[in-house]
Amino acid sequence: MTAMTVPVSGYAQAARALETPRSIEYRVFSAITGRMRRASEAADAFPALVAALHENLSLWTTIMADAADSRNGLPAQLRAQLVYLGDFTRAHTQKVLRREANVAPLIDINTSVMRGLRARTAP
Repeated sequence: MTAMTVPVSGYAQAARALETPRSIEYRVFSAITGRMRRASEAADAFPALVAALHENLSLWTTIMADAADSRNGLPAQLRAQLVYLGDFTRAHTQKVLRREANVAPLIDINTSVMRGLRARTAP
């Protein structure tokens, strides 16, 4: 451990402690979307794509469950749209896994959600 490791590590922990739920959601979407993009662009990276798709499905399953919860504070229309996107993601993922479709629509959906999250967090 260098002299700079401790301050940098401490800063990273403090920065994460200050994150909002929306910024955390953005970070998760960004990480998963990046993995899907890299795996889709690399030759012979289907196992990595499968792993990224699994992560993406887990994320969307969580979003759909949260959107379906009556205690969710989001507007009903937005919640319905999220459930629709989750259903589409699930169906399209199956096609990608069968090599019948391209991953691009899933990346586009996640990127659109990220834009929405970023717009809502901007001052």
